[in-house]
Amino acid sequence: MTITVLTPDRQIFNGNITSVKVPGTLGEFQVLKGHAPIVSSLEAGKVSLVTADGEHRVFDEASGTLHTAADAGKKITFQIGGGFIEVLNDEVSLLVRGVKEVVK
Repeated sequence: MTITVLTPDRQIFNGNITSVKVPGTLGEFQVLKGHAPIVSSLEAGKVSLVTADGEHRVFDEASGTLHTAADAGKKITFQIGGGFIEVLNDEVSLLVRGVKEVVK
C-alpha cells in the first residue's frame, strides 16, 4: 500500500506503508491493505503510519528537505491540523492543514 501526505506547501511523506491511523471526524480509524474506497474528513490530531519494504521519503524539518530511507516497520507519527483522506486501490492520499511535528 502506498501513501502520499501533503500540506499546501510541501510533501511530508511518500512511500510504502503497512498501515496508517488517522483522526477521523467521527473518531480515529486505521487503514490496512485492501481497505474499501473511502473519502473522509479529518480533525486535528495524531497520524501514525508504519513503513513497509521499499523506499520512502520523509520531510526533515531540520534541513527543510525530503530525505530517503528504506527501513521497514518504522513507526512515524505527526500532528495535523485537520484535512482529508482518500483511499482507493491501496493508494492513500492525505491532504492536511499543516504538520506540527514529525517523530521518526
